[in-house]
Amino acid sequence: MRRKALIRYSACIVACLVLGVAFLDPNLPLLKAQESIETPGSKVERKNKAPLSEEVLQVKLPKPVEAKLQNGLTVLILEDHRTPSVFAQLRIGGAGALFEPPSMTGLANVTAQMLREGTKSRTSLQIAEEIDRLGATLGAAGSFGSSQVVFSASGLSDNFDSWFALAVDVLLNPSFPQEELEKLKQRQRAQLRQQRSAANFLVNERFNRAVYGDHPAATVSPTVESLDALTQEALMRWYRERYAPQNALLAIAGDVRARELIPRLEKWFAGWQRNDVKRTWPPNPVAATSRKVYLVHRPNSVQTTVALGNIAIERRSPDYIPMVVMNHILGGGVSGRLFLNLREEKGYTYGVYSDFSALRYPGPWRAGGNMRTEVTTGALVEFFKEIGRIRDQTVPLAELEDSKRAIAARFALSLEQPTAILGLAASRVQFRLPEDYWDTYPGKIMAVTAEDVQRVARKYLDPDTMQLVAVGDGLKIQSVLEPYGPVEVYDSSGKLTSIPKQ
Repeated sequence: MRRKALIRYSACIVACLVLGVAFLDPNLPLLKAQESIETPGSKVERKNKAPLSEEVLQVKLPKPVEAKLQNGLTVLILEDHRTPSVFAQLRIGGAGALFEPPSMTGLANVTAQMLREGTKSRTSLQIAEEIDRLGATLGAAGSFGSSQVVFSASGLSDNFDSWFALAVDVLLNPSFPQEELEKLKQRQRAQLRQQRSAANFLVNERFNRAVYGDHPAATVSPTVESLDALTQEALMRWYRERYAPQNALLAIAGDVRARELIPRLEKWFAGWQRNDVKRTWPPNPVAATSRKVYLVHRPNSVQTTVALGNIAIERRSPDYIPMVVMNHILGGGVSGRLFLNLREEKGYTYGVYSDFSALRYPGPWRAGGNMRTEVTTGALVEFFKEIGRIRDQTVPLAELEDSKRAIAARFALSLEQPTAILGLAASRVQFRLPEDYWDTYPGKIMAVTAEDVQRVARKYLDPDTMQLVAVGDGLKIQSVLEPYGPVEVYDSSGKLTSIPKQ
């Protein structure tokens, strides 16, 4: 308890010593501005007079108990007895969309969602009623581009045995009832029609295809044809072949006793036997070597949605930490240069951000946002201006230190949540990071230099090779895009087209 108290105290001290930006999330989701709520320009006056600490945050995270069950399932248990609740998350490697047959896109996610729609002893309705009665949550998903399926459950510690046993039944004994499968497919067909009216979906679809090329991560959605190809037999075969305990990690946090729980987990999962499935990873995506421009034509759109970037790094890259700092300075939040320029100074947008994806395979660095159609020209100029500035000019020391302190403070505050600590431990295991990786993370962040920031910016943010995607009224913005390169035009269904003559 004393160690946990010290962590909380350190987090509070760091948060109080950092500039006001530390209390804002510097990793707001990309394209946050696509929400329809109009927000006024910022009235914040930054006086830069907050007291600052020059000390590097020192932490030592609570270490979860780690065990491996007889069937090969890796288990992490983090005890936290402050509240009578328990959270459990199972990550099943090799069962994700990254390994789907091309003709069955959506297979991983549909299989995951169908787990709770019926077991050998429970109907879909019975499962739903039992979850409600126990006050628990239960669900699973397999997102596109991911190598794994994530199965989650949570509830009170008082009835942990009941709701966890239900979760185990759902996981190990799915029946994939035909009637429920048809209902799910029908709902997803409706979603397919609806998503094509959303600029956010259209820009994601075209950007992923631009940067990933033939890599499976280029796919962001099923199609009507691939949904039609999903049968009960296909789901059962995918489940049998891909849901293997030796490729899975079970993380549990909350009001439990690890020494008592591990023997019970052995009994609960005794029926889940390992298999000989082998994960064959697709070749890593590679960065484009020349800039290409893509326009998704949405007639009469009053705004332009933009995304630009290229493939950058994977999670174990030695450039990961410098990239965190560089991205935060450029567009990681409301204190980022992109936001301050395009929103605060120019008033072009409600918000613009940048982010990067680093997984088992290299993912893209990406910047983007929404802007009024009539200011698309100016917005693109400022995007490339800020990218050029962070590449060509050394970051001022004060700006660099502010960003590093904000990142360290956010990390410290996250340690209040046992689920966050457990997530860090799980990622350390999955990516095979050093044992002390997260204990030394604040020190690594604070050690990043201005030269490091400029080096990774020059290495991964090349304006001449970035893929540029814009979604908007092609009649008004095609001429705006042409100075950046030949423009490929697509309609909202994803098909090549051309802008009609006026």
